[in-house]
Amino acid sequence: MIVLRREIGDVLRDARQRQGRTLREVSSAARVSLGYLSEVERGQKEASSELLASICEALDVPLSLVLREVSDRIAVAEGLQVPDTIPADVLAGMYARAAAPREDLTPVG
Repeated sequence: MIVLRREIGDVLRDARQRQGRTLREVSSAARVSLGYLSEVERGQKEASSELLASICEALDVPLSLVLREVSDRIAVAEGLQVPDTIPADVLAGMYARAAAPREDLTPVG
């Protein structure tokens, strides 16, 4: 069975790890506890729309892109063919921009 919260968590964790950021960095930027963010990433907690938007903002990744990735993963799990409507260079540019160092963040610890 497909569990939406697990797919959302996987996409968020993948985005964070691609950026080389820690849970602590993202939780601080998103103003959510480290433990709660960890539970969201592991699919153990449902993220509200407000919390999901805050995490996406902290990752500098558009919410629409996260939801698109989740939708595509679910479609594949359901055996559907997913058309590639976002050009690879646009997608790569979005993730590259999100991975750039942010001056408004300071390391913790």
